[in-house]
Amino acid sequence: MSRSEIEVFEQEELVRVRISMAPPLRWVNSYILRGEEGVTIVDPGPRTDLAESEWVTALRELDISPREIASIVVTHHHPDHYGMAGYLQLLTGAEVFMSRRAHEETQRMWGTDSNVNEALLQLYRKHGMPSSWYEQLPEHLEGFLAQVTPSPEVTYWAEGDALVMGGRDWVAVESAGHAPGHLSFYDPERRLMLCGDAVLPQISPNISLLPGSDPQPLQSFMNSLSKLGAYKVVKAFPGHRNPFSHFTERTQDLLIHHEERLDLIHSLLTERDQTGFEICTALFGMELGIHQMRFAMSEALAHLVELVRQGRAIEIPGSDGSCFYRRSGPVG
Repeated sequence: MSRSEIEVFEQEELVRVRISMAPPLRWVNSYILRGEEGVTIVDPGPRTDLAESEWVTALRELDISPREIASIVVTHHHPDHYGMAGYLQLLTGAEVFMSRRAHEETQRMWGTDSNVNEALLQLYRKHGMPSSWYEQLPEHLEGFLAQVTPSPEVTYWAEGDALVMGGRDWVAVESAGHAPGHLSFYDPERRLMLCGDAVLPQISPNISLLPGSDPQPLQSFMNSLSKLGAYKVVKAFPGHRNPFSHFTERTQDLLIHHEERLDLIHSLLTERDQTGFEICTALFGMELGIHQMRFAMSEALAHLVELVRQGRAIEIPGSDGSCFYRRSGPVG
């Protein structure tokens, strides 16, 4: 690991470590905060051989021994943020903290009784995805299990909890949409926000309709953007890309983006019945791998159920259990 992949923010007294992950994102931002209470790691990244070696290098270069790591904090349940938590807990004995709702999502996704892989295949088939696509899902989804093994023992933090990281007081802020139970962390004295994937500076966090999870993820996300945008933030430290200062403006930009996306999908709907897959490919095309197609399909469905909620689209069940959509109301 080069020094360029470890960035020290001296004024904010935290360190960013870029941990490798699969394209197109390429890395996740992990943060290290040091205080009298010990070392805290926020979002340790996915469990991979490369990530393990990157953490060995980072801790050596920062002169941190495993026994100094007192806590591992996870903003949300996605493998690129949560995955390494159990491994590092075994290595260090540190407590792992996340929200109760986020931990429930880990069990729904990878618990011993999970059936989410089969349920996702059924969801996509219901919404018109051809077998050439959904038959790729089982192998693709099973590939994430190694990235989240072993599972950590978890202690819960909740909305409004006050906590100490890096010798400073932070407040937990819960949001949803991108991931149920997502926790950001706000330092009211310095007006800093560790925002995970709740707000990203350059890309829009994926908003996915998933079986058994939030039935209205886009509504949840937009409500969360309004909530987060009310905080006075001088600098935000996101899960991907670089720290940024235009936090409130970015929440507004993301709200506008999704309003525009809703208008676009509404315009794509006609008086003819269309499947979610038809809308997905009209938006994102077909030149996608299965990973990106999964994101695209679930994001299209998240917008369609929001249009139905708003009364701008109608969901029409097919006789064979399939589902179609039709426009309701004028375009524009």
